[in-house]
Amino acid sequence: MIVNFVIFVLGLLVLSWSADRFVYGASALAKNIGVAPMMIGLTIVAMGSSAPEIMVAATASFAGNTNTAVGNSIGSNITNIALVLGITALIKPLVVSSTTLKRELPIMLVITLIGVYFLADSELSRIEGIVLITLFVLVIAGMAVLSFTVEKNDPLVAEAGTDVPSDVAMSTAIFWVAVGLILLPTSAHFLVDSAVVIAKHFGISDLVIGLTIIAIGTSLPELAACVASVLKGEDDLALGNIIGSNIFNLLAVLAMPGLIAPGVIDESVANRDSLVMLGLSILLFVFCFNLRGSRRINRFEAATFLVIFIGYQYILFA
Repeated sequence: MIVNFVIFVLGLLVLSWSADRFVYGASALAKNIGVAPMMIGLTIVAMGSSAPEIMVAATASFAGNTNTAVGNSIGSNITNIALVLGITALIKPLVVSSTTLKRELPIMLVITLIGVYFLADSELSRIEGIVLITLFVLVIAGMAVLSFTVEKNDPLVAEAGTDVPSDVAMSTAIFWVAVGLILLPTSAHFLVDSAVVIAKHFGISDLVIGLTIIAIGTSLPELAACVASVLKGEDDLALGNIIGSNIFNLLAVLAMPGLIAPGVIDESVANRDSLVMLGLSILLFVFCFNLRGSRRINRFEAATFLVIFIGYQYILFA
């Protein structure tokens, strides 16, 4: 069992590192061929934060662990809002000033409702998987168009540009893309296999292991990115990371089990987990668009997120 714990931790570390290197290489490659930094920031960089979840969901689906894949998608969204945003806003209250984010928040909420609807019958079909991946392509295309129309004084413009590497040789960019393409699926394979062994050893279901240890593990890059952003005063980028990640988790990540291993899923997803995800998404929307019009997530609201996260973990393991 110790060996599987070591493999899980190493798999998680390599997965996170290789996702970062892949995004670095892909962003540099895109910039070298003339893609605008804002477009790169809103598409490649934003999508990169969900790369670990996508690979884990695909790997779990190919292995027949559909509940693990679904749990990773739902659990990552819950973790992103309740734990990552909770810790980030507790360190420093987040001010929402970007009009871009104010457009993306309602989109995230609508996509969350679609995901909850698809999961309500405790089954994920291939048609639903196709719908999700199609919406994912449309969202990426929409973000690309948005990068051309966004207001120049939008704070997200300057903040997103800071994540795009510059002066990277084409050969170096291609090298890191290749490294990511090799290590991402390899590390995801070892991570999922070891997580399944650990879950069975402790009598934990595939769903719960996806909702907890894998979801929290794959959300650690978002936590690091958000804390780093807020410490630099880039509040919109921190919140944008979470909104973008949650959108991609529901469209690209949840699409994987639908496309690869469609079928019946654990009833707890419809009766408990998807509802918690929806509740947190609504709460985030309310906190960002409150009646006072202050457009911020304060420390009390951050503490509320953390309390919900702790309570949810207690329910899962009780």
